[in-house]
Amino acid sequence: MHRSEITIDLGAIRHNARRLLEVLEGAELWAVVKANGYGHGATDVARAALEVGASALCVVTVAEGIELRRDLPDVRILVMCPTDELAQAREARLELVVSGGEIPDGIPVHLKLDTGMGRWGLSDLPEPPVNVVGLMSHLATADSDPGFARQQIERFREATEPYAQLSRHLANSAAALRLPDARFDAARCGIALYGISPFDTDPAEDGLRPALSWRSRLAQVRLLQPGEGTGYGRRFVAEQPTWIGIVPVGYADGFRRDLTGTEVLVGGEPRRAVGTVSMDAFAVELERELPVGTPVTIVGDGLLIERHAEIAGTIGYEIACAINSRPERARRVVHE
Repeated sequence: MHRSEITIDLGAIRHNARRLLEVLEGAELWAVVKANGYGHGATDVARAALEVGASALCVVTVAEGIELRRDLPDVRILVMCPTDELAQAREARLELVVSGGEIPDGIPVHLKLDTGMGRWGLSDLPEPPVNVVGLMSHLATADSDPGFARQQIERFREATEPYAQLSRHLANSAAALRLPDARFDAARCGIALYGISPFDTDPAEDGLRPALSWRSRLAQVRLLQPGEGTGYGRRFVAEQPTWIGIVPVGYADGFRRDLTGTEVLVGGEPRRAVGTVSMDAFAVELERELPVGTPVTIVGDGLLIERHAEIAGTIGYEIACAINSRPERARRVVHE
C-alpha cells in the first residue's frame, strides 16, 4: 500500500486554461510548466493546456525543454533562463531567452528587458537581429502592488513600441487575471493554470479550479494519557486523555515541518496536525478513536494549498512544488 496518493485532474487544468484564455481576450496563453509542472507533471499539464488553446510552453532549463520535446514534437517551447547549452537547444528546436551578453545565431531568441524585477534582463533593448522573435519582461509585484506593476507595463510598452511587429509578452498569472494592460500579445501563466491563486486567496474568486489532490490514511491510532507526548521534542503533550492518529507522510513527502497546526480532513472532518512533523510522518489530534485506514485528505475536498501556505508562512507555489510524487513515496493518478 502506498504512503499517499496524489491525484491530478486534467479537467481542472483545461478549465483553468479556458478561463485564462477568456480573460486574455485574444492574447495567446503560454503555459508555464517548469519544475515538472509545479509538481503536477509537465507533460500531462502541457498536453491538457494545448488541447484547449495554449500556443506555447515555457520552461527554465534546456533539459526540461528536451524532455517535453520527446512527447510534443511540434509545439513551441521557450527556455526562460540563461543557458550556454546552445547546441542542445538548436537540436531540440527550442527558443531561448537572452537577458545579457551576445545574441546567439541560428536559434529563435526572445530579448528580455529588465523593467523593475532587478534580476535577469537587459537595461536597454538593442536593435533586434533577424532571429529575435519576441520581446519580454517580468513583473515583480503583479500579485501585491499593482501600482508598481503598471509602471513596469508602461516602461515595457515604451521600450518595445518600435518593435511591435515582434511578439511581446509580459503578463504572468496575476497580471493576466487583474491587469488588462499587461496582456500584449501573449501571457506566460503558471500558477493559475494549476488552480492555485497567485493572490493567496480562494482560487474560486478568479474562476479557477485546483487540479491537485493529496490523500493518505491513518496508519496508527493511539490514546495518549495526560503527560504523554508525540513526536520529536515533545512539542505536543496531552493535558487529558487524547486520541491521536499517525499519518505516514512527512517532510520528505512535501508535508513541511512548519505545517504543525494546519488542518487536514480525517474521515471528512477537519483535524489539527500536532507535534513536530518528522521526515516520514505527522500526527493529528482526534476527537475519538478511529479505525486504522481512515482516509486523510491533505489537499482537496475543499482543503486548499493556500491555507497550508498561510500556516507555513509561504506561498502556494512552494507547497505544490515540494510535494514528492516519486513512485517510492506516493501513487500518482491522473484523471482526464
